[in-house]
Amino acid sequence: MKIRRTLATAVAVAITTPAVLLSVTPAFADSKPAAESRAKPTIEELEKAAAEAQKAYDKALAAKDAGYEELKTALSDKAPLAVAAAAARKAATEAAAAKTAADQAVTDARAALADLPDTATDAERTAAEKAVTDAETAAATAATAKTEADTEATEAGTASDDARVAAARAYSVLQNALADALAAKTAADEALTKARDEEKGGQDCVGADLRAAVTGMPASVTAGTTTTFSLRVGNGTKQTLDAVTTYANVHTTDTTGLKTTDGSMHLQWSTAASPKWRAVPADHLISGLGPLKAGAHTDVKLRLTADAKAPAGNGVVLTSADYVNKDGSCGGGAGMDTYAFTVKAAGSKTGTTGGTGDGAGTGTGSGTAGTTGSTGGSGQQAQGSASDDSVTAGGGLASTGASDATVPLGLAGGAAVVLGGAAVLVVRRRRAGAEA
Repeated sequence: MKIRRTLATAVAVAITTPAVLLSVTPAFADSKPAAESRAKPTIEELEKAAAEAQKAYDKALAAKDAGYEELKTALSDKAPLAVAAAAARKAATEAAAAKTAADQAVTDARAALADLPDTATDAERTAAEKAVTDAETAAATAATAKTEADTEATEAGTASDDARVAAARAYSVLQNALADALAAKTAADEALTKARDEEKGGQDCVGADLRAAVTGMPASVTAGTTTTFSLRVGNGTKQTLDAVTTYANVHTTDTTGLKTTDGSMHLQWSTAASPKWRAVPADHLISGLGPLKAGAHTDVKLRLTADAKAPAGNGVVLTSADYVNKDGSCGGGAGMDTYAFTVKAAGSKTGTTGGTGDGAGTGTGSGTAGTTGSTGGSGQQAQGSASDDSVTAGGGLASTGASDATVPLGLAGGAAVVLGGAAVLVVRRRRAGAEA
């Protein structure tokens, strides 16, 4: 038998929820109207639904990427409406300066008229009075021009802001559509796998008190540095698990939350049995942990290297674990453990060390100290080591507090986007007759 797990980080959006991409789900929906009796979908039907869901997801992903480029253009100061708004603001500033000068000219002309000596000739007095009249006319014209320029600047600014808000909302719709497409794709894939397993006589894996929590991870990492920490896998069940596998992934974005920066992060792992550092593969699988006794734990060392040019932003470490026994039974943790952290630009000071993830989308703010550097970190336990104070009575890893590191992200014009503890979708699959 074989367990497959997919770690997908989805951005939750709070604008609109289009339902068009969910049109493939009726073929494998679990709920049915009480008065309606439908035949169970065939493997061929489920394969077709899964293929359609994959196409819809690919299309939604491409649309989201294109929408992001359009959003960047709309938010740029070089956007046509932004350029027009800037020009209008400049004209309004110049009109205000012209009005101020014209008003001062009126004041000066009136003062000159009042200061004429009694010996002034009629021609001199007439010229002074005309200067006042001309200055007042110019001031009135400047006031009108300022009012018109202010109005044009306000309208141009509003048009620019409205365009940016519209672009942000459009991007939010695309993000939401991508999340819906991913949900439909996940459901279709899972339904197809389940049907195939049932056809081959397989059975689903079960949930188990098996935890994979981060220890010794700092609250922040700095571009251009390497941070070493640990992943502690704890068996909280009452039986020995014959073959344990764990998963680890790092997901990061820039400070806006709009751009994924995973390519700037490089995660490696090693164990006592396999001390050579190896890159965590694309499927996030860390294998070879061997058996794990009831109540015991084992540690995997992790090393995260941030590229020197990695932008400042936010990130999360996601972990989980599965097992397969010799008798064919299998299972894994009920969900994901997550540990949030910040990414600082090169040259910034690294944050304080955190503790273990709490399994609820946050990490703890205290615990075993980690090390920033190319070596070091928490020490490892031998495979199947006996339990200690880091394993609770119920078998789960102990938590020591909540982290503040979950990060709200914003878009212009009020289009809210939240990285909801990295909103993880976990899909477990099992196939009869395959090796774990």
